[in-house]
Amino acid sequence: MPGLLRGVARTAVVAGTATAVSNRVSRRQAGRWAQQNEQQQEPQQPPPAPEPAPAAAPAAAPADDMSTKIEQLKQLGDLKAQGLLTDEEFAAEKAKLLG
Repeated sequence: MPGLLRGVARTAVVAGTATAVSNRVSRRQAGRWAQQNEQQQEPQQPPPAPEPAPAAAPAAAPADDMSTKIEQLKQLGDLKAQGLLTDEEFAAEKAKLLG
């Protein structure tokens, strides 16, 4: 009987180790495939060009002008978050926008 238990225990350890290794290999391979897909898709999709800031009309209402500036700041923040603008470019565009 002890030999039988020892054999069952050994089989359980081997099966558990094999499952753990298999799962780790599967996750690593899935990560590599995802990384390859990202690299293949990057050249195909050109980054969106930042929209130029529209010139504010002299007779524009202050509330309308402020909401326009806030919207443009949000767009700049989105471009920076996507990695399309560096910190320096973001700061320069923000300074232009805020005057």
